Amino acid sequence: MSYCLFCHESYSETWSWQALFGLVNSPLLCQDCEGELELIKGEICRKCGRGFSLFPEQYRQGDCCFDCIRWEGNPTWNGVLQQNRSLYVYNDFLKEVIAKLKYRGDAEIVKAFYPVAKPAFKKISQNAIVVPIPLSDERHYERGFNQAELLARGISAQPALLLKRKMHEEKQSKKTREERMLQKDNPFEVIAAEKVLDQSILIVDDVYTTGSTIRYAAKVLLDAGAKEVSSITLAR
Repeated sequence: MSYCLFCHESYSETWSWQALFGLVNSPLLCQDCEGELELIKGEICRKCGRGFSLFPEQYRQGDCCFDCIRWEGNPTWNGVLQQNRSLYVYNDFLKEVIAKLKYRGDAEIVKAFYPVAKPAFKKISQNAIVVPIPLSDERHYERGFNQAELLARGISAQPALLLKRKMHEEKQSKKTREERMLQKDNPFEVIAAEKVLDQSILIVDDVYTTGSTIRYAAKVLLDAGAKEVSSITLAR
């Protein structure tokens, strides 16, 4: 008998036949909670990984969504991010899971996503250096952990802490879409440029919303000499 990391109800691990026969690790969420998660499948934007089934046809052009077309149409951001891949749709259930992780200090729950995160990483670039998006010192002190770093540990045993926030700023969730995309000052800096030079980098974060956080981080890594930068997030 095990206990779900989200609802804390007991469940039998035999609900997963693969786990029963030792083909995968035992599930860390009960069947009901697991069923609330929506994996991103089917046709996706080649750049940001957004599922095309979730928004009208007029918001895409070919295999790219209009958000990414706008980013790539800006000379400052063209080619900065190779690609982003996200694991799950940011539905109401996942919002609650992430809120429980970030704002109620339930750090253990991130382990439920490790079995999905590692295979996704291998599909992108298993030779890349895994770099989590950092929190400001103030935010890190408030939470006691960095959720992006915890997620990154499911991909790499020792993620590289090569980015630092230069300043404490208002939470991204409090900003409008325009404020996120029009931010002028890059909030990140590279800690050890020599470790970045000529390397492929995989940025890890919890949620991809407008793509601004990922791209600002990618830009400073490229400016420091990285060969290319991709990203993976829990939700899109």
